[in-house]
Amino acid sequence: MHRKALLENVDKIHTTEMGVGRIQKNLGIDDEPVGYCILKLKREDAVVTREGKNYYVTVDGCRITINAGSFTIITAHKI
Repeated sequence: MHRKALLENVDKIHTTEMGVGRIQKNLGIDDEPVGYCILKLKREDAVVTREGKNYYVTVDGCRITINAGSFTIITAHKI
């Protein structure tokens, strides 16, 4: 249900200028982070939960935090 809501609004998913560096650093990637996170969200094995105002996408050894109202990727961490 939550995954469907995010996928229906995938064109709204974005991050802030500061978020770009934070996500890249936390995940250890050089890729463009919004596209990277969207690819992770689209994986069949992605598990999406909602806690309060945020969605949490857990997949492939990482957890991505997305604000449910603005669809802003706040952060992402390896788990």
